[in-house]
Amino acid sequence: MATKTNAVRLVQQAGIPCREAFYEFDERDLSGVHAAQAVGMPEEQVFKTLVARGEKTGINVFCIPVCCELDLKKAAKAAGDKNMELVAVKELLGLTGYIRGGCSPVGMKKRYPTFIDETCTLWDEIAVSAGARGHQMIVPP
Repeated sequence: MATKTNAVRLVQQAGIPCREAFYEFDERDLSGVHAAQAVGMPEEQVFKTLVARGEKTGINVFCIPVCCELDLKKAAKAAGDKNMELVAVKELLGLTGYIRGGCSPVGMKKRYPTFIDETCTLWDEIAVSAGARGHQMIVPP
């Protein structure tokens, strides 16, 4: 069994029901679509974590279904900003403590405003990264 990540520990400490799903990841395909297929869940039920920088608001975190693309104009509006850009992959580890393909919305280095796509309410549970490649946590939205 793999080591429990900080994200999973924090969710469990908060009393939130959490199941873990592990899968073999491919360095050449770190997509959320691959993760959804690997854990046997619909793409609409597996959420990816994206980190963006607002002109005024700074760093923001967005969780959206893996089959979707982040609309930066809508993201900026949700965050109360005019402009929003995804951070460069090389900045991800320094900002969040996570690497591409293993970025969880839980347990980042700092607490950033986090926005979750409202479609999460269509499901009894969703999958998000548990903070490591090949490791998802399945939680209620």
